[in-house]
Amino acid sequence: MSKKTSRRQFLAHTGAGLGGLALSTMLPGGGIMQAVAASALVDPLAPKDPHFAAKAKAVIWLHQNGAPSTLDLFDYKPELQRLNGQEVPESFLKGIKTSTQGGVGKLLATNRTWKQYGQSGAWFSDWVPNIAQHADDIAFVKSSVTVGATHNISILKMNTSGLNPGRPSLGAWTTYALGSTNPDLPAYVVLYNGKQEPEGGGVNWSSGFLPAVYQGTAFRQGDSPILYLKPPALVSKAEQRDTLDLVRNLNDRFASKYPDDTELQARSRSYELAYRMQSSAPEAVDLSKETAATKEAYGLNDAATKDYGTNLLRARRLVERGVRFVHVVSGPPDEDIRNWDAHHDIEKNHTKNAKMVDKPIGALLADLKQRGLLESTLVVWISEFGRTPYGQSGDGRDHNPYGYTTWLAGGGVKAGTTVGATDDIGLKAASNPVDTYDVQATILQLLGLDYKKVTYLYNGRSERPTTVFGDVVKDLIA
Repeated sequence: MSKKTSRRQFLAHTGAGLGGLALSTMLPGGGIMQAVAASALVDPLAPKDPHFAAKAKAVIWLHQNGAPSTLDLFDYKPELQRLNGQEVPESFLKGIKTSTQGGVGKLLATNRTWKQYGQSGAWFSDWVPNIAQHADDIAFVKSSVTVGATHNISILKMNTSGLNPGRPSLGAWTTYALGSTNPDLPAYVVLYNGKQEPEGGGVNWSSGFLPAVYQGTAFRQGDSPILYLKPPALVSKAEQRDTLDLVRNLNDRFASKYPDDTELQARSRSYELAYRMQSSAPEAVDLSKETAATKEAYGLNDAATKDYGTNLLRARRLVERGVRFVHVVSGPPDEDIRNWDAHHDIEKNHTKNAKMVDKPIGALLADLKQRGLLESTLVVWISEFGRTPYGQSGDGRDHNPYGYTTWLAGGGVKAGTTVGATDDIGLKAASNPVDTYDVQATILQLLGLDYKKVTYLYNGRSERPTTVFGDVVKDLIA
């Protein structure tokens, strides 16, 4: 038996091994660290200077899973109302791959009531009255576009700029480029409600070919956000500390003999972070000290909003404590509806989904603003694609990658503005199309990073966050 093998067996049977297991999900293949220069692992999460003055210090990424119909939320189209029930005019279908949708149904008007809000006069439907109160804090992209109309592929592209698994997520690139400002918490945290992982799962917050330390850490609902974080009941604090010190000394000894074996450094860091998180992680998500008014504002007293509201209140607490990137995925509003994917009965689907997210998002924006955090926190409301102004079922809408709405708030965006527009029925971007590549490039710009200079050498090629695509949307930046 080799020394290396016996050493690993030793780790597996110590109290530190259980603590380290809490972060082993951050390492691909159950903990095998990808190769990277050993010098880079002295402290890979140490704070790093941006390329230029940053407008945002943190990002809260609100993925609306399943793709809501922004035609029924933010993109008011009187012409769609007028043409309700009619065939789609051929002039609107140029460039549309109708075969991927199984054909084109008749146009379906929205049943929503619409109003303009704020000095910006932005339109909002009655499904999102709480978000509407922040009209003048929001910068809309009404001309969002993407590639493909399959959830898993488009979600992957939205998060990683790749159409296949293996690329780092935007959160991973952010922590790679900027490091962490709180050594006691992960720099990149993922929150989702529901009993199962969202579609696509961990590949959407993966570090890809970057070192595994930059991968997102999923926090569960409840008081114990990370599995296996607590030490065994019979292991005292002193014993655990002594074990970790011994492990570190062993790691240091082996690392000096094998400087290119970065697994040793990465594993030591995971044990130490897990040890520190035994107190910091539960405290970060402990809402017991939040006021009754705050809990009410986030909807924690209503079953329809409790889980999503809990995640958004936790997101605020996490950015307050220096977490760089909080990735929040909207889960099912109840047992009957999985997400926003409303091919049938859009009224039932979107009524429940909108109720789940509207009040908590409105509360998040108000809370960040009241605490002086909105200026430095970028909130991004985004989906994998939009929905068509028609649907095969007659009471739902199909997938639409050709034109839909994304919005941003805080973190240096030009609030109260709108970039681009869809055509008169809300099917295609009619001006200033903005791809998910462009959104990612713009977010990095707001974080003080030149997206073309955030690079990583992989397989002899200098990779960057948006692959070879993307441009900063300057009209979104204050």
